[in-house]
Amino acid sequence: MTVIANGFSDMLIYRAATGLGEAMQLTVLLAIAANYFVSHRAAALGSVNFSFGVGAIVSPILGGALLSAYRSWRIPMVVFGLLGFLAIAVIALSVDPWFTESETATNERADRSGASTLVNRNTMLLTLMSLIGGLVIYGYLGMYPTFLREGLKYSPTTAGTVMSFYGLGALASIAGGWLGDHFSPRLVLSTTFFCAAALGYLLFHGSGAFVPQAILSFLWGLIVSGVIYVNLAGYHAKALRNSLASRASGIFVTSLYGSAAVAGYLVGWIATRAGWTTAGEIQISLLSVVAGGLALALQPDQMSL
Repeated sequence: MTVIANGFSDMLIYRAATGLGEAMQLTVLLAIAANYFVSHRAAALGSVNFSFGVGAIVSPILGGALLSAYRSWRIPMVVFGLLGFLAIAVIALSVDPWFTESETATNERADRSGASTLVNRNTMLLTLMSLIGGLVIYGYLGMYPTFLREGLKYSPTTAGTVMSFYGLGALASIAGGWLGDHFSPRLVLSTTFFCAAALGYLLFHGSGAFVPQAILSFLWGLIVSGVIYVNLAGYHAKALRNSLASRASGIFVTSLYGSAAVAGYLVGWIATRAGWTTAGEIQISLLSVVAGGLALALQPDQMSL
């Protein structure tokens, strides 16, 4: 429906509806992964993000090619919309109801530590980090392609190719989840957020050549999508009893995508007034440093095994 928009108001409604659907879909996917693979929650969540990474490799290239060929932003939207209808048909025909509707698997597992209430130190810290993560991740996704086009004068196809390296880095999500399952959340999240701060600085201060930008985009996908995103979701689940895993996924999605809703506007507002480099320094690097500091205050001994 986005392609039939007549102006800002109805476009806003269509994009908001898209976000509602994405939020429900993602919450369910993460809850299923956390409930069915309790001993390897982060790695299971990483497998979900791995699939997103495959899409993030293909879609920028396909979208850029369609945009260059047809000179209309509507064509990629139509193609991706039709793929969504195809996904609906595949799910309806191939996924058995017991897989998503039965609570037996969750109920049979005994809770193994973790907080019994949503109001606890780890969940509150992780929620703050998720709010920051939404601003950082979607600040990058909203700002970086525009920076490549307007700041570095890349063609749509070249910019899409650079963005696909981000998706390539996200393919490390399963390995990133493995790190979260085997190492302290303090170590994993603080280290990766500090690395994200450095990468954010280099993205807008380093060389504008294709190869350096492609490498930085890959490393950003590896660190931010492959490790930070996956383990924020995983540690939300581990901070609570197993019986609250679905609520943990809901908190993660709400906090991260709630801030993501304003990330593009905020970074655009900063860039308009202070330039791309300042926007990157503030919304990506500075906020990543803040999140890394919050990670050091986590209490791993209070999380589920």
